[in-house]
Amino acid sequence: MISAGIDIGSTATKAIVFDGRIRGAAMELTGWDPGEAGLKALRAALDVAGVPMDRLGPIVGTGYGRISLPIFTDRVTEITCHARGAHHLNPGTRTVIDIGGQDCKVISLNEDGSVADFIMNDKCAAGTGRFLQVMAGILDVSLDEMSELAIGAEPVPLSSMCTVFTESEVIGLLARGTSKGNIAAGIIDTIARRIQSLAGRISLREAVTFTGGMARNNHIREVITSHLGTRLHVPSEPQYVGALGAALIGCEG
Repeated sequence: MISAGIDIGSTATKAIVFDGRIRGAAMELTGWDPGEAGLKALRAALDVAGVPMDRLGPIVGTGYGRISLPIFTDRVTEITCHARGAHHLNPGTRTVIDIGGQDCKVISLNEDGSVADFIMNDKCAAGTGRFLQVMAGILDVSLDEMSELAIGAEPVPLSSMCTVFTESEVIGLLARGTSKGNIAAGIIDTIARRIQSLAGRISLREAVTFTGGMARNNHIREVITSHLGTRLHVPSEPQYVGALGAALIGCEG
């Protein structure tokens, strides 16, 4: 059986074609039309796999845009899909940390990869990819440049975890001549503290797998590791873990 998993996130849409192994993967910006982004990602992943659409079996959707495509044979929450994908890549995984565009979550797993518990920050953008994008925009740098500025810098304490209030605070720090590097370090420290706060509200057990696009950033990964006091396992393509989980559920269903 050949299945597909499509993770339609607020920023990026990822697709995986799977038949016991990953045959193809593709990513598209979600943009204003999540349904179209899902179709484009699926077609691109099928092209990579060399699989025609008519040979495809289950197509499982996840992510915030999972209601946007009528072709889905099933729709599964991103919590379940990230847990399933992370466990497949590292069967020892007992906790998943995911930083998405609009939310961040910490998921506790049972031994079989099912969800034991989870906590999610979805009411406020603090600690999310969107939060970092806004802060990088204020500093007039890219996300990668912000991380580079932060390396070796002393984090400026930021009193608020609210994006709006932090934005005002950062503008004030710049006006007072505070180093961009120190501000960048403070912003990334805020992300790590938010993850630490969420993780403290459920049972954080090793091994811990870090998923989502932010997991590719070495400095963010290091700061979160320091705050949690535990090693983070990062898949080679962490942004595809949710789509992989969806494809696995399709194959198993």
